[in-house]
Amino acid sequence: MKILAAVAAAVLVTAAAPALAAPDFASLQIQEYDPPRPAPAFSLPDLKGRNATLAELRGKVVMLFFWATC
Repeated sequence: MKILAAVAAAVLVTAAAPALAAPDFASLQIQEYDPPRPAPAFSLPDLKGRNATLAELRGKVVMLFFWATC
């Protein structure tokens, strides 16, 4: 009975091994992720015509929309 339990445990471990392995990203055609880099210093006019710099917004969430610009 102990031999049967050992064989069953070995089969379960062998069957679970592929699920525990790292995914094969190359076969999934997924590109490697590059960590984000800091944005360069820049300034843009706000809705009131004043220049807003990125440094003034440090520590705040900034969302930029460049829509239909020429």
